[in-house]
Amino acid sequence: MDPRLSNRLYPTPQPIGAPGQVKRPAPKTTTSQGFQSLLDAALATQPLRFSKHATERLEQRQIMLTPADVTRLTRAVDNAASKGARDSLILLNRTAFVVNVPNRTVITAVDEDHMRENVFTNIDSAVVLN
Repeated sequence: MDPRLSNRLYPTPQPIGAPGQVKRPAPKTTTSQGFQSLLDAALATQPLRFSKHATERLEQRQIMLTPADVTRLTRAVDNAASKGARDSLILLNRTAFVVNVPNRTVITAVDEDHMRENVFTNIDSAVVLN
């Protein structure tokens, strides 16, 4: 066999990154981190909402929330979101709130009298506030 043809049939192996090879650019992590921080900031500015069910429970059980309580509850939701929580049980002033963290929505509220022997399901985290 002609030696010139053997090089065409069986090319000499080239090291990775050799000239002539296509190099893929490294993924840009700064862009995705920048987007994530913008998204987190936008979500943090969203107000905390109360579902219809939660509003009914607050009225029915005569649970009163001060603006300071709502601020503390909002900060607890922010903290849970930073840890990747989805559905959290937040204990504030002897009241339990179940919150859907990504939607920033309080699902229900349970006061101390109704909390006894209650089981909270479908939560992945808990935040206890003093």
